[in-house]
Amino acid sequence: MPPRENGGPAGREVSRNPNRLIRETSPYLLQHAYNPVDWYPWGEEAFQTARKLDRPVFLSIGYSTCHWCHVMAHESFEDDEVAALLNQAFICIKVDREERPDIDALYLSVAQALTGSGGWPLTIMMTPDREPFFAATYIPKTSRFGSTGLLDLIPGIETIWKSRRPDIRKTVETITRTLSQGQRTMMGSPGTELLLHAAYHELARRFDPASGGFSRAPKFPMPHTISFLLRYWNRTGEVNALEMARKTLMAMSDGGIYDHIGYGFHRYSTDSGWLVPHFEKMLYDQALLIMVYTDAYLATGTGSFRTTAEECLTYLLRDMRDHQGGFYSAQDADSEGIEGKFYLWKNREIEEALGDEAPLFIGAYQVQPGGNFHSQDTGQRNGENILHLAVAPGRSGPRNHLPEEEYRARLSHARQRLFAVRKNRVPPQKDDKVLTDWNGLVISALSRAARAFGDDQYLDAATRAADFILGTMRSGTGELFHRYRRGKPGIRGVASDYAYFCAGLLDLYELTFLPGYLEAAIAIEAYFTLHFLDRRDGGYFNSHEDETDLIIRQKDMDDGALPSVNAVAMNNLLRLGLMTISPDYHARAWDLAGTISPLAEQSPAGYTAFLSSLDFALGPSSSVVIVGRPGAPDTDSLKDAINSRYFPSVVLLHRPAGDGPFEIDRISGFTEEMKEKDGKATAYVCKNQQCSYPVTGPETMVEELKKTKSSSD
Repeated sequence: MPPRENGGPAGREVSRNPNRLIRETSPYLLQHAYNPVDWYPWGEEAFQTARKLDRPVFLSIGYSTCHWCHVMAHESFEDDEVAALLNQAFICIKVDREERPDIDALYLSVAQALTGSGGWPLTIMMTPDREPFFAATYIPKTSRFGSTGLLDLIPGIETIWKSRRPDIRKTVETITRTLSQGQRTMMGSPGTELLLHAAYHELARRFDPASGGFSRAPKFPMPHTISFLLRYWNRTGEVNALEMARKTLMAMSDGGIYDHIGYGFHRYSTDSGWLVPHFEKMLYDQALLIMVYTDAYLATGTGSFRTTAEECLTYLLRDMRDHQGGFYSAQDADSEGIEGKFYLWKNREIEEALGDEAPLFIGAYQVQPGGNFHSQDTGQRNGENILHLAVAPGRSGPRNHLPEEEYRARLSHARQRLFAVRKNRVPPQKDDKVLTDWNGLVISALSRAARAFGDDQYLDAATRAADFILGTMRSGTGELFHRYRRGKPGIRGVASDYAYFCAGLLDLYELTFLPGYLEAAIAIEAYFTLHFLDRRDGGYFNSHEDETDLIIRQKDMDDGALPSVNAVAMNNLLRLGLMTISPDYHARAWDLAGTISPLAEQSPAGYTAFLSSLDFALGPSSSVVIVGRPGAPDTDSLKDAINSRYFPSVVLLHRPAGDGPFEIDRISGFTEEMKEKDGKATAYVCKNQQCSYPVTGPETMVEELKKTKSSSD
C-alpha cells in the first residue's frame, strides 16, 4: 500500500501505481498521486497533449484541508469507473489553489459568472487553449436530487465536444468577453467620507443583533469588516459601530467556531449562531483574527479580546510553526475520515476526564447528554458535542456562586486537562507548505500583538519568520517565491505575496525599529509596482507581467475571506508615504483609491479593507518619530504610550540619540535634524509634512495625537 504524503486525505487508501502528481511538492497534489485518474499538474505538457489528442481539459482545483475535496476524491477520483471515463474523454489537471491563487481566482470567477456561486472543489471544463465552457463545484459520482453525477455528465460533455463544437465556442466567447469586461477599471473620484458612512449603514442593516455577524448561514468571520467598524467608530464616535464589532467578536470567541481546548478558529460557521463550524483551520484566518482582536482590545480594554488573541498565538506557535521560522498553511477538518472527530466530545468523556469538575465545565460549555452536534452529512445527532460557552468568564451570568477569579481558574484548569486527553486522539493532518503571503499576515499579527502586549516571544517569532522569507523566499533580482516545502522555495510570487509581506515588514519595523525591515519593504513595494501595476487602467494585477499561462490577468479589488490585495497595497503606500515623506507614494495611493472607489460605491460593504485604507487616506494621519537610546526607559515609555492605545492612523519611527547620520535618516528623508531635548527621549508628532514642537513626556505626546484627531472632527 503506498504511503500517504503528509498524512494524505482521510479515508481509505488504494494500492496502485502512482500518476504524474507523485513528482509534485504540494500536499494536495500528492494526496491524488495514487488516483486511477491520469492526472497532470498544471503546465504546458498537459495542454500540448490535449491539443494533440483534441480533447477538452478537466481541471479540478482544491486544497489539502478541504473536506468536500476529500469527499469527491474518495467518491469519484479513487473510483475506477469514473477514472476510466475521465481518462477517455479528457486531459485531467489538478491544481492546488493555495499554490496557484491566480489560477484559482480566474476560474472561480468563471464559476461565479456561469453558476452564480463558487467554492471548492472547483471543477472546470475547458478547451486545450485554457478557455472555460463549464463550471461546477462538488459533483457527485451518480446523479441524485436533481444534480447530474459524473457518470452521466462525462459522456454528455464528450458527446457535445465531438458533435457540437460551435456551441462550445459560443460559450467560450461569451465567458471570455464577460471576464475581460469585468477586469476593465475606470479611474474615478478617490472617494470621500460619504462612502464610509454608506458602508456603515449597509453593515448596520445587515447586522444580526441576536448572534453578531453580517449574514445568515453560513457565517464567515470577515475580520477586515470588523476592523473597518473599529476605524469608523474611531473617526465618528458612532457607538453602534463599536457595539456591532464587539458583539460579533464575543459571539465568535464564545461559539463553536472557536476551538476552546486547543485554541484557534475554524474556517466558518455552517449555521447563523456560530455553533457548528466547518472544522478546518486556515493560517490566514488566525492571523487576521489575531489582528482584529488585538485592535479591539486596544480600542475597548476588554480583557477577553486580549485572551483570544493570545490563545490563537499559542496555537500558531505550538502547532503551526516550521523549525526554520515559517508557518504552515492549514489544518484539516477531518480526522480518521470523519469531519470534526478530533474536536467533538461525548458527555461521558468529559465526566471521566474531569471528575468532580465536570458539572461546572458541562454547564459552562453547553454539553448535552445526547449531544448538541448534528452531522452535516446526515443531519442526525450522534451523541457528540461542540464546545461553546453559555456565559464566558468575565461576563454577566450565573457562576455557581463562585468568585469570578475562581470560576475562571477552574474552567482553565479543566480545559488543560481535556487538552491532555485530546492529545491522545489522531490529529487532523497539516498542510505543511509555507506560503509567503499568509506568512506576511502572520508577521503582521505577531508584530501588532508584541507591541500591544509587550511579549518578546511574539517579537522573536515575527523576526524569525521575516528573516526566513527574506533569506529563502526572495531571489537575487528581488522577486518573491510563493511557496516553500521540502527544503526548497518554488512558484513565482503573486500579488498577495508582495502586498501582504510588505505590510508584515512595515509592522515589524514599527515593532523592532530595525531600518533593514523598512528598507526591505520599500524594495518589495518597488518590485511589485514595476511588474504588477496596470499603468493604463490602474490597480495591481494578480500575476507578474511575464506570466504566460493565464488567459486573462485579473485584479483583486473586492474582499473575500482575505482582504483585497489592492486595498492592502494602498495601505502600504500610505504608510510608506508617512514614513519617507515621498509624495510619489501618496500619489499612487490616491490613484489606487480612484480605481477602487467607483467599484466600492456599488456595494460598499464588500470593500471594507479598501474603506479602512480610505479612512487612513482621508486623515487625520500622523507619523511619530521617537528620538532616544534604544531600550532606554524614557524611549520605551514614549513607545509604550502609543503601543498601548488604539491609534490606527499613526505610523511610528525611531531615530537613535546623537548626531548621526543614521540609517533611518537615509531611508526616511526627514529625521536627520531631529534631536533629543534636554538629554531626554523626545517625540515629534508630524502631519502634512509639518512636525510639532518636540515633547518629552508620554502624556504630552498622546495629547498632541488626540489634538490632531480632534482637529478633523
